[in-house]
Amino acid sequence: MTTQQIPAGYRQDAQGRLVHESMVKPIDQERDRLVGDLVKNAIYLNGLMANFKATAFGDVRAFIEMSFEEYGARVGGKKGNVTLLSFDGRYKLQIAVQDSISFDERLQAARSLIDECLAEWTEGARPEVVTLVNDAFRTDTKGEIRTARVLALRRLEIADERWQRAMKAIGEACQVTSSKEYLRIYERIGDSDQYRPISLDIAVIAMPEATAQQVGGLH
Repeated sequence: MTTQQIPAGYRQDAQGRLVHESMVKPIDQERDRLVGDLVKNAIYLNGLMANFKATAFGDVRAFIEMSFEEYGARVGGKKGNVTLLSFDGRYKLQIAVQDSISFDERLQAARSLIDECLAEWTEGARPEVVTLVNDAFRTDTKGEIRTARVLALRRLEIADERWQRAMKAIGEACQVTSSKEYLRIYERIGDSDQYRPISLDIAVIAMPEATAQQVGGLH
């Protein structure tokens, strides 16, 4: 696609039409300026945050390697969670690794074995197990199995040989499809042992009180 050349004195509207500036209302021009300025600043801030994220992860990895070298060890294998504290304990930095897990066809084999067990237990005194199983295999709004609830079944102590085979099938059906690393930064609350996050998410960053009051007055 080629970018349309806009003649001097004209603006292009959302439908791609050329409109002479004299035909654009002042309020529309001011709205366009406001949105453009804020978006420009947002893009700049986004770039700063992207650079900070890359620098933070790189610096932490470099520090971990330096720490390993002090003991003559080498960093290898899958990266795990790590927590770093400032010397005075006021600040805490965490790198958290979260795996995305899915199940292959062996999950259906596990469900079949579990159903065999439930068919015999339904008339017994284990209604809570039936509820847990049905809830675990119920899909979410996206039609996906809730991984944590399926894996939670493995914590049930049931000696039935079919159940044990089902739990083994669940374990072998687990496949790590991807991993994501998250950077979290915290500040100690006073002299307590509690920490509050220093958020990098614009949606949860608190505005200065005066600004918040001004925005609230627009409602």
